[in-house]
Amino acid sequence: MIQPIPDDKLSFQLNGKRLELNASPSRRVIDILREDLELTGTKISCEIGRCGACMILLDGQPVNACLLMAYQLEGRSVVTIEGLAEGDDLHPVQQAFLEEGGFQCGYCTPGMVISLVGLLGVNPTPTHEELTEGLSGNICRCTGYGGIMRAAETAVRNCCRATGPT
Repeated sequence: MIQPIPDDKLSFQLNGKRLELNASPSRRVIDILREDLELTGTKISCEIGRCGACMILLDGQPVNACLLMAYQLEGRSVVTIEGLAEGDDLHPVQQAFLEEGGFQCGYCTPGMVISLVGLLGVNPTPTHEELTEGLSGNICRCTGYGGIMRAAETAVRNCCRATGPT
């Protein structure tokens, strides 16, 4: 007989706040974020880790939430697109995307922003080639890469000048 997986209490930090919730350890993080926590900025698209629409930061590193299981959150820190802004003040990367038209439909934007924030966290002054490589796991379906790269380069200038590395 197959035994059901029991619900486990998970304890982790989400967007700067300690959170405890019951969830099956084998549940996908993307589903927990969107369905249980109503954080719908993280998008679902390919569901196989190829497009980057579901990107979140896990302990500061960009990861695909569609490939992450609930048990992997225990004791960790998660940041979603909703956790970047401070009140009405956008994160410098979000502001750069807004100013430079780094989006068209906006579906890929959260993943692009999260990937760039993660990159700047480890490399605050990336070259154009490093920016391209850092965003390579994100697909823009509207071919808006010109605006995305302008936004990325503006974010590098603004993050490092205004706040130091993010």
